Amino acid sequence: MFYRPEDGHGLPHNPFNAIVTPRPIGWISTRSGEGVNNLAPYSFFNGIAYAPPQVMFAGTGAKADQDGTKDSIANIRQTGVFCVNIVEYAARDAMNASSATLPKEVDEFAHAGLEAAECETIACPRVAGAPAALECRLTRIVELPGKANRLVLGEVTGIHLRDDCVRDGRFDVLAYRPLARLGYRDYTHVTSTFELIRPDDQPG
Repeated sequence: MFYRPEDGHGLPHNPFNAIVTPRPIGWISTRSGEGVNNLAPYSFFNGIAYAPPQVMFAGTGAKADQDGTKDSIANIRQTGVFCVNIVEYAARDAMNASSATLPKEVDEFAHAGLEAAECETIACPRVAGAPAALECRLTRIVELPGKANRLVLGEVTGIHLRDDCVRDGRFDVLAYRPLARLGYRDYTHVTSTFELIRPDDQPG
C-alpha cells in the first residue's frame, strides 16, 4: 500500500500515528499568568540534545478559549517556562484524565487528583510523585505547517529523580515502567530491556 497524505489513506483510521511508535509521553505542566496550574500529556515529545540538555514537544490543536492554541502553549508564551513530567504505568488513568478538554480556568492537577509540587529553578508546578521531572526554560516556539501546529523547544534547568528509581547509579526505567503512546487508542509500557554495545564503544 502507498498513499499521499494529501489524497487520504482510505482506511477507517489514520495509520500515521501507528507508524511512528512507541512515542514517549511528555506530561507538560505549566502555570498561566493568572496563576492557574495546567497539566496535559503530549506524545509528540522527546529529548533532543545532551549539553545543554534540551527537549521538545509539539501541540497540534487549539481550544476555543485560547486564541488558536492550547493551554500549555498559551501559558508558556506568557511565562517562558514549563516542566516535563515522566509518566509511569501506575499513573495512566490520571494522565488520561488530564487530557480532557477543559476550560482554561480549570486546574488539571485537581481534576486528575494529583498533588502538585513547586519546581526549584522555575516558577512552575510539577507532578509531585512523578518518576522524573525536567524543569525547562523556553528557547523558542516554531510555527509548523498546518493549522495550530507548533513546536516548543526548551532547555532543561533542573532535574528531579524519584529516589526509588535510582538503582546502582542508574535511572532504572523498570522501577516505574514508562508509559508510551502507540497508534489509535493504544498504549504500551516498558517491562524489559536489553543492551547493545555500539561498535565505536568496543575495545580493541
